[in-house]
Amino acid sequence: MPESSKHLLLVEDEAPLRGAIAEHLIDRGFQVDQADTGEAAIARLADFAYDIILTDLRLPGMDGSAVVEAAVARYPDIIAIVVTGYGTVKDAVEAIKRGAWDFVAKPFQIDELLHVLDSALEQRRLKSENAYLRAQLDARYRFEGLVGKSHAMARLLQLLETVAATNSTILITGETGTGKEVVARAIHHNSPRRAQRFVALNCSAIPETLLEAELFGHVRGAFTGAIGNRQGRLEQAHKGTLFLDEVGTMSAALQMKLLRVLQERAFERIGDANTTKVDVRVIAATNSDLARMVADGAFREDLFYRLNVIPVQLPSLRERREDIPLLARHFLERLAAGQNPPRGPVTFSQEAMRRMMAYGWPGNVRQLENAVERAFAFTSGRAQIDLPDMPPEIQHSQEQVLSGVVTLPEEGLDLDQFVAHLEHELIQRSLERTGGNRGQAAKLLRLKRTTLVEKLKRMERTQV
Repeated sequence: MPESSKHLLLVEDEAPLRGAIAEHLIDRGFQVDQADTGEAAIARLADFAYDIILTDLRLPGMDGSAVVEAAVARYPDIIAIVVTGYGTVKDAVEAIKRGAWDFVAKPFQIDELLHVLDSALEQRRLKSENAYLRAQLDARYRFEGLVGKSHAMARLLQLLETVAATNSTILITGETGTGKEVVARAIHHNSPRRAQRFVALNCSAIPETLLEAELFGHVRGAFTGAIGNRQGRLEQAHKGTLFLDEVGTMSAALQMKLLRVLQERAFERIGDANTTKVDVRVIAATNSDLARMVADGAFREDLFYRLNVIPVQLPSLRERREDIPLLARHFLERLAAGQNPPRGPVTFSQEAMRRMMAYGWPGNVRQLENAVERAFAFTSGRAQIDLPDMPPEIQHSQEQVLSGVVTLPEEGLDLDQFVAHLEHELIQRSLERTGGNRGQAAKLLRLKRTTLVEKLKRMERTQV
């Protein structure tokens, strides 16, 4: 530990003990100043920014807790350690509430004290490094975790940049696999709560009998198996963000309790009569149509409006096909870099990429990621992923697309909507093949360039 980070102020009214402690600390490399009262300690703190203050709790006049509070108020990064001869939890808790890092109970061994001091210094070093790394991350990280350059993604990113700075509740909707949790994490990381915890809870993955305890926590003896107190996800997310995935699967009773949290920012643990206040931003997500569930009586209308303060609709992968090459390469580069030793560059053959572009991706981005991982495993060290490496459904995707054009469903279809969709697909593919060159794309479709531009404008208007 560098000498510059070991300046210590020792506050103890018993002169023999103070001298003995100071001697041991000096022998271990600390630069020690001494004070025999709280008032003397405050005077020294006014003149020098110590790294550590070690103070007895029981002092004549101003007590040790008040010294700690004054020291932390003046120097927020100072390490405050308190010594108590009474060893009561109440004294220690009060001092820690006022800003102390830790406490040592008399009588103590000098090695015990040194361990506490070294641990506190190491924690402060890690805290400082984390703050620096977070600052570095914030300087370069915005929403890079969301890959895509399509019009749909551009609109989504613009919306996320706007809502991230607010404290409003957000409801993320979209098909399975569109990346709802990724979006929720991106919102949290770019919000004023970024330094606090992001806590995720998948409401559909936990049995209904356990979901309430998982969300609100419980006290000892609240039910069979509750052998101790336990914090729920709400308390864990205090000051941060709570992400509730598949919120539409909640029971009516649990919906009512969640509504109260959103209204009053308060709840009770299971089996506890005391009310706990909580400061948390809630981001909910669902692949269900909550509005229809409200109409059917399956979801509370008042909770829906509390959750749907800012709605964020995620596009399916079918609606952003031009992002498939970017996403596929992103997943492939991450897989290659994760190998030990890291593999060299791996690419997709054009045929493999064409089939991925043609496939419908019912599982969206998650399915694409899994398909890329499978194909990567099948390359056996080759530098290129070929069509036979891809899952069977993607190998045959072209046939599926073509057969879909000529097959009329028994229930019929909306001809205008189908033709508009087919036109949209053909225009997108022509732009992809020409690298976005509208003039060349118009030639492929045997259209005037002005006609293609008008169609693109109409498409953008209908998607807003």
